[in-house]
Amino acid sequence: MNAMNRKNLALAAALMLAAACAADKKTADKPAEAKPAAALPADVAHLAQPDKEAPAPAASAETSAAPAPASLSALAPTGEFVSPAKSEVAPKEPGRVAAVYVDAGARVSRGQPLLTLETDYFRIEVQRAQADLARAKAAEDEARRDFERKKGLLAKESIPQATYDRSQAALEQAQAARASAEASLSLARQHVADAVMHSPITGVVSERRTDVGERLGEAGVAFVIEQTAPLKLRFSIPERYLGELRAGRTVIATVDPYPGETFTGRIKTVGGVIDPQTRTFFAEAEFANADGRLRPGLFARVDLGTK
Repeated sequence: MNAMNRKNLALAAALMLAAACAADKKTADKPAEAKPAAALPADVAHLAQPDKEAPAPAASAETSAAPAPASLSALAPTGEFVSPAKSEVAPKEPGRVAAVYVDAGARVSRGQPLLTLETDYFRIEVQRAQADLARAKAAEDEARRDFERKKGLLAKESIPQATYDRSQAALEQAQAARASAEASLSLARQHVADAVMHSPITGVVSERRTDVGERLGEAGVAFVIEQTAPLKLRFSIPERYLGELRAGRTVIATVDPYPGETFTGRIKTVGGVIDPQTRTFFAEAEFANADGRLRPGLFARVDLGTK
């Protein structure tokens, strides 16, 4: 085969290859014809139909949230009653418990006896102090009589000045001894008095930590008492109302143990610090609670009224 023939064959092959590529490109650019979907069974065919009555999407929390009350009096906060004072009662003197007069949950008044320690040794101290005082008084009387005699003799110049001075010093020492004996007797009597523990506040006994026969040290707590009259009600208010709430405002509280009843108090404290987590501040109202029906820890609903 000569050179001319080979050249013609190569040209023919190139033309055939170009034609094939063009055909493939045309086929690729042509959109595929959609094949009809297979028919669904009759019992589920209705599921493929669009739901024309489908509910609209739920509103977002921001759009569905109830608007904040427009005024302070429209708020309905909840709070908890708290005791303004809590006392851990411990004995002034160590000793063994002789009698207990109250139990946990009891209401007590200020000055009411709670328990008594054994006082046998204290009473013996009182008797000894009384005897020492009687002896000191007798010595003082004798020293005073001697001093009066020496004073008269000195006026007559019957004794030297030194004798008079010694008599006067003896009288002063006897007077000091009598004062010391009186103090010792007062201390012994105070020990007897301190053996009886009294309630320092009016309230309720929240804890009793001792019993008859137990020994109490100076740091041993026998009772925990929480004040109930007056009582405080603490609750939180959104920060936007900080400028409206003032001390002296009347509040009404209702509690579950007394349905249908209301209790009246007044705002005493308005917290000046905003809680960064809740964006609220606290307020405290004081309730007289003279009958003691309200107790610390009681949950309450608060009505802020108008003023």
